[in-house]
Amino acid sequence: MVFSLKKLSLNKKALYAILVALVVPLIIFLYVNSLPKAAIPKPIFYDSVTSVIKNGKRKNDTAWHHLPDFKLTNQEGQVVSLKNLKENLNDTDGRIIVADFFYTHCPTICPIMTRNMKRLQNSVKKAVDIDGKQTELVQFISFTIDPERDSVAALKKWSDRFQIDPSNWWLLTGDKKTIYDLSLKHMNLGIQDPAVDSSFPHTDIFVLIDKDGVIRVKRDKNGNPVLYHGTDSTSMAKLSEDIVLLSLEKDPKKKSFLAGQLTIIAVSMLITFFVVGIFLFLYRKKFAQH
Repeated sequence: MVFSLKKLSLNKKALYAILVALVVPLIIFLYVNSLPKAAIPKPIFYDSVTSVIKNGKRKNDTAWHHLPDFKLTNQEGQVVSLKNLKENLNDTDGRIIVADFFYTHCPTICPIMTRNMKRLQNSVKKAVDIDGKQTELVQFISFTIDPERDSVAALKKWSDRFQIDPSNWWLLTGDKKTIYDLSLKHMNLGIQDPAVDSSFPHTDIFVLIDKDGVIRVKRDKNGNPVLYHGTDSTSMAKLSEDIVLLSLEKDPKKKSFLAGQLTIIAVSMLITFFVVGIFLFLYRKKFAQH
């Protein structure tokens, strides 16, 4: 009888230990899940908004603006484009893009922007896909706004000066209209010809673009977009953080069978453990009476 009591006591202790080991993580999960989530940068420019009926409710369906494809030449003399980015770099899902505009004769902000872009390039580590193959997380692109003077040789010289890794950072030159349309029409950045004002001819904004070619930003409490300024260290720290957040964004087209069910499962398990705990308490009380 003594042996049975000791055995029962040990079994109870083991069971309680298991319950604690399971319940505590569940409670932590539910608590963390209730906290405000870090805001992932959202799309900002749209082409159209249409009203549709989904599940009996009227919702707005927004067609976000995608950057158009282009063909320009990088510092290695290679003709590249957004369309063949995946094929050229053997990517499966594409890359997040960080883009800016500069020119090699710029005496003011361009060297600062390039140094900060270089820091970003160094800080962003390689990601590992589901097949275990390493791939770059981000593609950096710097468009020259002075393609007449910024030849491939000039871009290569600039690249060597700042020790730029061309595997995931393109310095691009080519058709001026293509470059200016990308800046003015598709990214809504204000630049002007360097010949007009050689001291400050363009913006210092870095543009964050998702894998689908859609520009992303965060907004402040008043709803204004928070831009990434390439000459500001605080802004660059925010951009680095937002790159990570954007990389963690789930593809809405690839929903897991557990999508939206984790909280329900956690609550169900917590209730089950609670019921089992009550049962054990009553059982122990009944056993003590005997």
